[in-house]
Amino acid sequence: MHFLYILYSKKLNRYYIGETADVSFRLKLHLDKAFSTSFTSRSDDWELVFSFQTQTKEDSLYLEKFIKRMKSKKFIEKIMGNPEILKEVLKEKK
Repeated sequence: MHFLYILYSKKLNRYYIGETADVSFRLKLHLDKAFSTSFTSRSDDWELVFSFQTQTKEDSLYLEKFIKRMKSKKFIEKIMGNPEILKEVLKEKK
């Protein structure tokens, strides 16, 4: 099992989208600034606001790239309000 996850920083008023097999561990890495040159190292108040389980890493990566291509905060918030959108995106992929 893999997960697409969305973090939010109040300080930056920004979202971060990623994928992982272990959401709790990945959040801890972001908060500990383990990725020193990554976007998430800019803030220390990241909180998990959404996660979506997928069957494969490939599906999680596909969704991550799909959302990032949209470059839209409104789209991210729409997904969080209606996760069925992601199921539809995966159906269209296959």
